[in-house]
Amino acid sequence: MGGMPLNDMPWWRWRSNVRSALHMISDPVFQRDVWQAGHDGYGDVTDAVYRLVEDTWLDNWSAEKYLGTIFRDAQEAALVDVAVLRVLKILHQVGADAPAGAYVEHPAWPDAVRAAREAHVRLATADGEDPDVPPRSLEVLAIYNRTVAP
Repeated sequence: MGGMPLNDMPWWRWRSNVRSALHMISDPVFQRDVWQAGHDGYGDVTDAVYRLVEDTWLDNWSAEKYLGTIFRDAQEAALVDVAVLRVLKILHQVGADAPAGAYVEHPAWPDAVRAAREAHVRLATADGEDPDVPPRSLEVLAIYNRTVAP
């Protein structure tokens, strides 16, 4: 039996979820104005971390596992790995249900933000998108995930 054609696979959806999470984690202004201000529609930090790892299991193995599917090249995978490790380390220290402030005020958070930013810029640029637009709401992300195929 042959494999399914690539566009039937959820990779592009997983990539857009990973990108959404990295985008939010990479943007301190967004974190202050949305997460810390308690605005609805974007989820919280824990939701973003969950989006990063829920389908991909990047908390269990390297992004290199998805070279040629979710990630285009080894540099994308390496940047994503660094960001995931930094974010998960903080998650384990502050606890899964911690408020945004617990993350944002964590001494290692700026390093996580920087790592997420590098990964976000690389992925967005590779997809032909402007890395500096504000993060999409989860509703917009869901619509995008339903309607946009590669």
